[in-house]
Amino acid sequence: MAIITRIAVHAFKESIRDKVLYTLVLFAVLLMGALYLIGQLTAGQDVKIIKDLGLAATQIVGLFIAVFIGIGLVSKEVERRSIYSLLSKPIRRHELILGKYAGLVLTLAVNVAVMAVALYLVLGYMSWIESEEFKATWVRPAADPAMWSALFLVFVQLALVTAIALFFSTFSSPSLSAVLTFGLYVVGHFNADLRNFESVVDSSVAVYLARALYYVLPNLAPFDVKAAVVHGEPVSLGYVAMTTWYGAAYVAALLLASVFIFSRRDFK
Repeated sequence: MAIITRIAVHAFKESIRDKVLYTLVLFAVLLMGALYLIGQLTAGQDVKIIKDLGLAATQIVGLFIAVFIGIGLVSKEVERRSIYSLLSKPIRRHELILGKYAGLVLTLAVNVAVMAVALYLVLGYMSWIESEEFKATWVRPAADPAMWSALFLVFVQLALVTAIALFFSTFSSPSLSAVLTFGLYVVGHFNADLRNFESVVDSSVAVYLARALYYVLPNLAPFDVKAAVVHGEPVSLGYVAMTTWYGAAYVAALLLASVFIFSRRDFK
């Protein structure tokens, strides 16, 4: 456990030093400030638009961080030949994989927190400058605590995407890993359509294949509760807990598969 922790801290520091990471986070924070100006273009709907765009920006920027840094967790060590020195030390291969993953998840947590604070500052400023009569027309307060449910599920989804990127990086090139991860991310948001594939085609083989893919591929749609939060619809703690357990189970399965593949990979 101590070795995994040290690898995680090293991976976190390495990710923080990445210029791409700073660029993405800076862009997201500036976008949060620009959302106030965008919201002013639609009188009466400004708070909803700022919440919606702010949560979407957090998800998109976090996605790029998860993919482009996640695929480099293993490939960078291989390309720089540092994998040989690492494996020559008393470090097991599963410790390297788990430590790298934990380091990037910590990086994601910090960056999601920074973007969340920036979003709440913009919303808090709006709540401060608007009159009580105008605020009475809002469905939910500007700095609605319920948004933390959406932000937390965004983080869980990004942790799952990171595990996907890490899994592909254990046996494929960085470019192919990025394509596969983005592809699986897109498919994951439409995964529910595979369950009702029999309404589209008549082939029983295609229907069974689609049903199998429905259970195998990650279902990312449940993690997206932005619309519900923005429109003031309740998101229960039970729903958040069940979705989190699903994400954790899928991450565990991907990490086991990553460790299995990486442990049998020949670097000679």
